[in-house]
Amino acid sequence: MSNTNISYMPSDGLTYDPTEDKYWDAGALQKEVTRAFEICHGCRMCFKYCDSFPSLFKFIDDRHDGDVTKLTAEETETVMDQCFQCKLCDVQCPYTPRENHEFQLDFPKLVHRYHAQRHKKQGSRFRDKVLANPDGAGKAARASFGLANKMNRNKLHRWFMEKMLGVHRDKLLPDFAGTTFEKWAGQAGKIQGPEDGAEVVLFQTCYVQNNEPQIGRDAVEVLERNGVTVTCVKGLKCCGMPSWEHGDLDTVRANAQHNIDLMMPYVDRGAKILAVNPTCSMMMRREYEELLPVELREKAKKIAEAIRDPSEFLWSIRNEDRFNTDFKSTPGAEVSYHAPCHLRAQAVGFKGRDILRKIPGVKPKPTMECCGHDGTYAMKVDGFEPSQRIGKKAFDGMKKNENAEVWVTDCPLAAIQFQQHAGRKPMHPMTVLARAYREDGFRQKIENEKSEQ
Repeated sequence: MSNTNISYMPSDGLTYDPTEDKYWDAGALQKEVTRAFEICHGCRMCFKYCDSFPSLFKFIDDRHDGDVTKLTAEETETVMDQCFQCKLCDVQCPYTPRENHEFQLDFPKLVHRYHAQRHKKQGSRFRDKVLANPDGAGKAARASFGLANKMNRNKLHRWFMEKMLGVHRDKLLPDFAGTTFEKWAGQAGKIQGPEDGAEVVLFQTCYVQNNEPQIGRDAVEVLERNGVTVTCVKGLKCCGMPSWEHGDLDTVRANAQHNIDLMMPYVDRGAKILAVNPTCSMMMRREYEELLPVELREKAKKIAEAIRDPSEFLWSIRNEDRFNTDFKSTPGAEVSYHAPCHLRAQAVGFKGRDILRKIPGVKPKPTMECCGHDGTYAMKVDGFEPSQRIGKKAFDGMKKNENAEVWVTDCPLAAIQFQQHAGRKPMHPMTVLARAYREDGFRQKIENEKSEQ
């Protein structure tokens, strides 16, 4: 055992702000890595999430006799790379800035800082560049006129993708839509200027834009059925999380500034921003302000204050006369609901679950475990197997509700993970609500004219 007394209190290397010089100082970072590892080794509350913590404890206990200072650079890199930013350790940790604790420990942001320093030295690998550009992938797929979807199911092509990009050959990949959500919105007259005074702006996310536009269409339908004026914005980009996964701060900032510039005129007129994917709302609500240059932080703060999850927004108007409970069909009493990690990280509750209860008789049974997809992690060769193992509790939790005909999750990527490893693809809450408003939405009809819930 080491005789070195490592203080749990913040070192002079503490910062989570990339505008500070010491953020980029390797020595300052190492002080905080050592401190964080010592705290986590003593606490061990987070042993059950990703592989980072079990690996950390194993290295310290089995190789270094409890001395955290003896961890090698390679071992530290392993711990950092096994973090896939689910944020659940930050949700559970009692020592965080969000808890106003004096230790000021934020393990996910420490990992981001580590990756940002590595990226600054080494740049992006080809795989990371491709996976971090979902907008570019969507554009290329549409240019292939459907060939991309066919190739993604071709074994020889998937072998090639694995060798060239590091995308696991067995990973279920979502199809690319033939037309974007934005194109539909334009044709449907849903793209309007800020002067039109829409109540909400839909941030459809790159996944809905390129892969499942129907989720965005369902969200628009549900909101309009509840008397909410909705507008869409032309030209929005990916929130930047896929780039931030490997420390590419420049791309994050470029995308963030682009999106803020497009959305601020609406926010200045009082509009809320509804982000369909919890990862995107988390980025804009919890990350943008700290990552952007100082001169943009006031705008980022206003954006953060305007961000809502669609279900969160609907829940906020549930007691207003315009809230529509005129449901015509139902998914049935028992529904399996998965609470996404990045929604939990925002501490806004489980409004997707709560809003489903407004459909007469529906009683969602929640599963709180991580599904293991976590951005691009489950797509990679080194993440595919761990993602299944980590997600097993979530898969089993959803399956426990044997009578549930419908599964639900607010995260479209989690839906793919469940589809592949649990045998059923959950719907987005907006899709469930949209269908419940229709007589032919679900097999089971609702007899009463209007629910009194």
